[in-house]
Amino acid sequence: MAKYLAQIIVMGVQVVGRAFARALRQEFAASQAAADARGRAGHQSAAASNLSGLSLQEAQQILNISKLSREEIQKNFDHLFKVNDKSVGGSFYLQSKVVRAKERLDEELKIQAQDENEKRQKPKT
Repeated sequence: MAKYLAQIIVMGVQVVGRAFARALRQEFAASQAAADARGRAGHQSAAASNLSGLSLQEAQQILNISKLSREEIQKNFDHLFKVNDKSVGGSFYLQSKVVRAKERLDEELKIQAQDENEKRQKPKT
């Protein structure tokens, strides 16, 4: 009886292990495909997303920004930061999300500025 139980357990672990390995390979392939689709600037943007924990789209949604402009980002950040201040009954969690979103958008603006500078510095042939 114990022998059959051990065989069932081993078989179950093998099935779960194979499924986990297959899912991991699929996730890795999807990640690689997404990174390849982003191109060169996308690599920097993806790195910024990993550092801040937010994608560019998430950061734009949090701060209610449609296109990247420093003035709009700062205006919406100031408003949302004040509204979510704990001393006025706001949420520290939401306030931290607002801060992280601003950091992510600032990083994206920095990446775009670097790309523009590189384009200007390239000699035209």
